[in-house]
Amino acid sequence: MSALTFSLVASFTALLYALWCARWVLRQDEGDAALQVPYLAIQDGANAFIRTQYLAILGVGVLLLIILWVTPQFGFLTALGFAIGGLCSAVSGMVGMWVSVRANVRTTAAAAAQGLPLALKISLRSGAVTGFLVGALALASVAGFYLLLVSLNNSGALDLRPLAGLGFGASLVSIFARLGGGIFTKAADVGADLVGKVEQGIPEDDPRNPAVIADNVGDNVGDCAGMAADVFESYAVTLVAAMLVASVAGSEQTTGQTYPLVLGGIALLAGVVGIHSLRLGTRRIILVSLIRTVLLTIILSAAGFYLAGQWLLNGSEHYPALPLFFSSLVGLGVGMGMVATTNYYTGTHHRPVQDIARASESGHATNIITGLSVGMESTLVPTLVIAAGVVAAYALAGVYGIAIATVALLALTPVVVSIDAYGPVTDNAGGIAEMANLENEVRDVTDELDAAGNSTKSLTKVFAIGSAGMAALVLFEAFRLEFGTRLEGVSFAIDNPFILAGLFIGALLPFVFSGIIFKAVGKAAATVVDEVRQQFKDHPDILSGERKPDYAQAVGMLTRASIRGMIKPGLLPVVVPLLVAFVWTPFGPAGSGAQLMGGILIGAVTSGLILSLMLSTGGAAWDNAKKYIEAGHFGGKGSPAHMAAITGDTVGDPCKDTAGPAINPMRKVLSLMALLLVPFL
Repeated sequence: MSALTFSLVASFTALLYALWCARWVLRQDEGDAALQVPYLAIQDGANAFIRTQYLAILGVGVLLLIILWVTPQFGFLTALGFAIGGLCSAVSGMVGMWVSVRANVRTTAAAAAQGLPLALKISLRSGAVTGFLVGALALASVAGFYLLLVSLNNSGALDLRPLAGLGFGASLVSIFARLGGGIFTKAADVGADLVGKVEQGIPEDDPRNPAVIADNVGDNVGDCAGMAADVFESYAVTLVAAMLVASVAGSEQTTGQTYPLVLGGIALLAGVVGIHSLRLGTRRIILVSLIRTVLLTIILSAAGFYLAGQWLLNGSEHYPALPLFFSSLVGLGVGMGMVATTNYYTGTHHRPVQDIARASESGHATNIITGLSVGMESTLVPTLVIAAGVVAAYALAGVYGIAIATVALLALTPVVVSIDAYGPVTDNAGGIAEMANLENEVRDVTDELDAAGNSTKSLTKVFAIGSAGMAALVLFEAFRLEFGTRLEGVSFAIDNPFILAGLFIGALLPFVFSGIIFKAVGKAAATVVDEVRQQFKDHPDILSGERKPDYAQAVGMLTRASIRGMIKPGLLPVVVPLLVAFVWTPFGPAGSGAQLMGGILIGAVTSGLILSLMLSTGGAAWDNAKKYIEAGHFGGKGSPAHMAAITGDTVGDPCKDTAGPAINPMRKVLSLMALLLVPFL
């Protein structure tokens, strides 16, 4: 069996497993009529948002597709790759979300009828639909498009630049999905909390809150569809980047181009075994069971990576098997190191979260100050882990070693996304239980599932940030190597003034990008606050339970606000490389456009990595500090410390679920645009 055949067979196997999981979940009981009312409202809201969002993305995508097709430097193959990448990214997120929305009510019904084990199995297998769709479609799209390029090649030297078009299509869908879903979910969350919890003192997910359905819709469109598109793009772009590095820097052997695809196929199969073997265990600790599943997948993947090297690379002078195997272990080690650090900074049993909770006793300002401190401090170890991983992988196998380490890290995508997409299902299940007025025992089960889901979502965000940072670094290397083959005399040394200027501009971009996003979330949240207040003012009988709120009004307002808010930041990483290529390069000194662009890329990689770590980890710590107080510490629910913690949580929400994660696709859109524009630089 060839390397390409193995990759495609593994992709097909994982796709079949995703479809089997979807069929199994949909055959479970939906519960009684009391569960159907909130469930159908969430389903309708999510469908309406996704339909509006992807129509907007389609408009931008079709315009760029035409431009790529008619531009001679790109042509039909690059445009085709762009369409394939964008389509697969959209499908993985939309189908995964479609199943997740239908799994939430089934999880609630299972919690009511049979308790924790069945509810856990339903929610995790619904997450597996998203996880294995993402992994299977990413690997199949890259491997299949590569096979097409090989079959059409008649010139001897294989041109892999059209693969950059595939990565660009995936990245474009990802950045808009992340932004639109993130703005929607966090504006709904902030608006619901500020008026419901703080002003009216009603519980989270209380059916009297007009924004409660929008909040639950947001969990699906942001944490499920948005995350799926984000990690799909990271995985596909990492495979593309590794293959481009092998193509430009390697020998004429194609082994280096297909080896990353084999690693992806091995990890897909290992993930199927890992997820399907999940058992709750005698201690019934959900998070331990989920982490055990991830560790089993890592062990099986590592064993498979060794066998793959012996199969493909044994005896190769240019691609030594053992150093590349150790490079893959470095990638797995980076992922485990980042996860362990995140668990410390976001776990309720550790000092950072408890420090924020303790500071809440002094008021809102001290909560915010301590949360910022924790977020900034949390960047130290993950950044050093990534730096050490880059140095170790380079020492083992050069630039290609860094690429393989990144591929190995991203190869865990199916299992990591599975335990992440499990989170919004359990969150919605708890909301449905609350809105249907089920007994406390049911809510206890869904709360236990949700608590584990909050931890897995935090871990996944850091996984996405670290992998995105390494992927963007590999893309920069592909950009630099591409110029090395095209233009002699162009230096990327740090003493070059154009490199230095680019570093400043690139380091600035994630901050400008995040600022635009925060403003969009703030404006959207303000509309929700005004709407909820107005409904309470016009209809006081909503709070007494005699009248139902108008949920659809809040969902519709947020949909329009989030679609408007995603356009400006989404176009920023597209416009900047265009300005360098078509405004600066024609009039600047020879070679300065490439140097300026190179500086921008590396500046955005470094500052974007640290900023996204700070925002994501700090936001999760704020969230869990609130939960720590709600568990009965420092006065518990309704205390002054609780009110301060709610404020901190509302500040942390757009940090951890909108701006922080959205920096990941922003950096890769920037890098892929630069690669595509190489002929113009």
